[in-house]
Amino acid sequence: MEDNMEHMEQSLLKAQILIEALPYIQKFNHKKVVVKYGGSAMLDPELQMNVIKDVALLKLVGMQPIIVHGGGKEISKWVELLGHESKFVEGLRVTDETTMEVAEMVLGKVNKHLVQMVEQLGVKAAGISGKDGATLRVEKKLANGQDIGFVGNIIDVNTDLIDTLIENDFIPVIAPIGLDKDFQAYNINADDAACAIARAVGAEKLAFLTDIEGVYKDPSDKESLISVLTLEKAEELIGDGFIGGGMLPKLKNCIDAVLNGVSRVHILDGRMEHCLLLEFFTNKGIGTAIINDESILFEHENEPIN
Repeated sequence: MEDNMEHMEQSLLKAQILIEALPYIQKFNHKKVVVKYGGSAMLDPELQMNVIKDVALLKLVGMQPIIVHGGGKEISKWVELLGHESKFVEGLRVTDETTMEVAEMVLGKVNKHLVQMVEQLGVKAAGISGKDGATLRVEKKLANGQDIGFVGNIIDVNTDLIDTLIENDFIPVIAPIGLDKDFQAYNINADDAACAIARAVGAEKLAFLTDIEGVYKDPSDKESLISVLTLEKAEELIGDGFIGGGMLPKLKNCIDAVLNGVSRVHILDGRMEHCLLLEFFTNKGIGTAIINDESILFEHENEPIN
């Protein structure tokens, strides 16, 4: 009898979760969602599969997900195996000719591995880089005036190939490599690529999978996690010096994406199991959502921050 009661309670809980998710599934049906996949979630096989399961479910409930992935840690490993030292300026990898070749090789391997994982779940995926279909056109990017080699700054996104894949029921999986006007390949910061692609396709959501829980008002206080952050409050945090390190360029990318039409940008801890589903489909969420202003708050959401 106790086993039956416990089973019934578990079934009711599952039903409640599905009911809680229903309005979000309805709201974002047929909407494009860009997931920037990186950090530790790319290194652990179990976390990898959890992320891919989340993306597959987004697809199966009617969303149109796009994966943009990095591969920085794997690139560094292979560069060092070749006897080169990984160098960074302003957080950007110095990319000489050898490093560029390694980056393309590694990103291609990562790309096809992600495609394989999606396909294993019975969902169609197609792996491309920004080279394919002239999707990402770039120019040389400087780091504080310094030449850092084959690092690209995106100047144009051609969505033709992405749109074609989505229209034919594929999840596009995109590696951040682009071409300049002379058809030279350049490595692109994956955060930059995800933002540019989200803007170009008119994404409803852009999610960054990171190694932190979200944006804190006080980084030393884990209780100060901000669930919902307006552009005005985000600018205030930056101006008041609360945001630093690797979070600063990421938050600036988020602000830029929202200013250019992306409805919501999410910063999530990719190390948490099923972080995408928890953020997208539950009232509380788990990370930080950056929005334009309070006018698009959901009914259950509190005032972002004081």
